[in-house]
Amino acid sequence: MVNQTANHSRILIVDDDEGTREALEEILEDDYEVACVADGRIALDIINQEEFDLVLLDLIMPGMDGIETLKRIKAYDKQIDVIMVSATDRAREATAAITSGAYDYITKPFDADAILTGIERALQKRSLEQELRYLRSEVALKFDDTRIVGESRPMKAVFSLINKVAGTSSNVLITGESGTGKELAARAVHNQSLRASKPFVAINCAAIPPELVESELFGHEKGAFTGAYSRNIGKFEFANTGSVFLDEISNLKMELQAKLLRFLQEREFTRIGGHRSIKVDVRMITATNISLKQMVQENRFREDLYFRLNKFNRKLNQKMEGITPEAIAILENYHWPGNIRELENLIERLVVLRSNERWIDVKDLPFDLLYDEDAMKAGQRVEKGLLQARRIFERQYILRALRICKYNQAQTARMLRIHRNTLIQKMKTLDINSRSENFSST
Repeated sequence: MVNQTANHSRILIVDDDEGTREALEEILEDDYEVACVADGRIALDIINQEEFDLVLLDLIMPGMDGIETLKRIKAYDKQIDVIMVSATDRAREATAAITSGAYDYITKPFDADAILTGIERALQKRSLEQELRYLRSEVALKFDDTRIVGESRPMKAVFSLINKVAGTSSNVLITGESGTGKELAARAVHNQSLRASKPFVAINCAAIPPELVESELFGHEKGAFTGAYSRNIGKFEFANTGSVFLDEISNLKMELQAKLLRFLQEREFTRIGGHRSIKVDVRMITATNISLKQMVQENRFREDLYFRLNKFNRKLNQKMEGITPEAIAILENYHWPGNIRELENLIERLVVLRSNERWIDVKDLPFDLLYDEDAMKAGQRVEKGLLQARRIFERQYILRALRICKYNQAQTARMLRIHRNTLIQKMKTLDINSRSENFSST
């Protein structure tokens, strides 16, 4: 069976004998994407236009022979591995080709298992070299100094949130002022996820010149622009099967926001100057110290990208019965500027982050939804008056305090700086009941 490193790998077969090409294609087509050409010059042209992970190259061909083709392939992209194909009596020449950059050689007649094993080794080597190049580029970062510590209630709430989110494959948006540890939180999400053993690639969008951000994220081909002297692998490729952390995402230009949205939707991209779509499996974690919602209102950040970054994109196997009537009433009054996409994203988020195992309740709803500034500016809800607005605010404020204190009334009263009897009376008046299994009165 072919190793996972072979998934989606593309192999180019270069041989002037049609029977050989067909035989190799038959061996490989179940596990790889295969292309065949009969000439070294044609091979160079297609390598210049498309992406390949490995080349099977015949040693003896009319016109440009295998050795010359090998040298030119390596001059174009030294990262492409080449396995020479030769007759048994040409094994010495094939071995000599290794000094010109070939990874290995195989001989005719073919042994299918030997071919598959050799290709798997080559692709594993390529994967390990790519990871090593990334690790070397990031060696200056202090990867060991990423543990978050804290004993306060707010920090414990953050730890709880990280634990809930880490177990999903969701996109994550982290907001907070500069210096509050957004990257530490992002690394914690990655380290507690199923991708923990895979790459974590961090990019500070504010630290890269705007004209270079696209190349940094998606990579570029040789000659794509002035100064592009060789092919460059982007951060998304380095992070394949792992996580990408885009810090200060608010700095992205609108044009690049559109490309990022397209990547999030399709999970594929094209290098600058390239022609082939490259598929990768990465989890997107983003952060900003600026309100993206406000930037959306100012037309400086795409609304569809904002909602996509907040989306929990895996359907979870959760046992839940529904949404409480109180929460439904608030959802019905909200004006949903993001339409169905915003509703879908919110529900999936609430499924993951709800505090009650069976129900989504008012206390689970985000603050922005409870106090919809856009709706207020448009004149909605004003008819409810100040008393109703105060009631809604008090209810949400107390619910959040109860959640932080794990529904312990005495601790919650101390946190709110009110008498416990006052809290109990408020809870009755505001219709806050003891649905939570963690509810405690002592």
